[in-house]
Amino acid sequence: MTDENQNQNQDDPIIRDKRRIDPETGEVRQPGTEGADADASAPSGAPAESADADAPAADDELTVEDILNAAPEEPVQGGNLSPAEQLAAERLGDLQRVTAEYANYRKRTEAGREVERERTTGEVAKVLLPVLDDLDRADKHGDLEGDAPFTQIAAKLRGAAEKLGLKPFGAVGETFDPNVHEAIFQQPTPGAEGETVLDVVETGYHLGSTLLRAAKVVVAVPAS
Repeated sequence: MTDENQNQNQDDPIIRDKRRIDPETGEVRQPGTEGADADASAPSGAPAESADADAPAADDELTVEDILNAAPEEPVQGGNLSPAEQLAAERLGDLQRVTAEYANYRKRTEAGREVERERTTGEVAKVLLPVLDDLDRADKHGDLEGDAPFTQIAAKLRGAAEKLGLKPFGAVGETFDPNVHEAIFQQPTPGAEGETVLDVVETGYHLGSTLLRAAKVVVAVPAS
């Protein structure tokens, strides 16, 4: 009777569960557990297979980075690629193209976000420009000398503008640049060898890489 039961157990089919997700717990099974579960569910007397034989080696697993960096294989000389090789090459090309498109989209999005940030900050900074102009005029007239309360207020306002990213430019003696300077008057000057800034009427400002306002200047030109 015992021999008949053993023979019957040996003839029964062996079912091994190789699913990556455990249907009972919903957790991902670690490599090697499939074989252990199969051996546990196999009838007694059935030969147990090694779990290492069923589990893929960790070093042989491919990552997305490996696929993206993979170079297309050269065509086999003397023959064409097999259908499986052609399909693999097409899928690799599709994956690389989609990844490149996403990278470009992300760069455009980040650049657009930075431009929009500068535009919004520029709208706020433009409100401060008339106040900064008044401070420059007061400074020229000597009203910001010493430690007067107005001098401290002016310093704080200029510090706040600097924190917003405003960078003033325009100084007497620098070469006239029509890209950043607005000439309101040309003054023939003896000894002038080129066009230079003779006086700054309104300071120009940059906001990051954006020209917020050109500097209004008087330009010294060579006397005829």
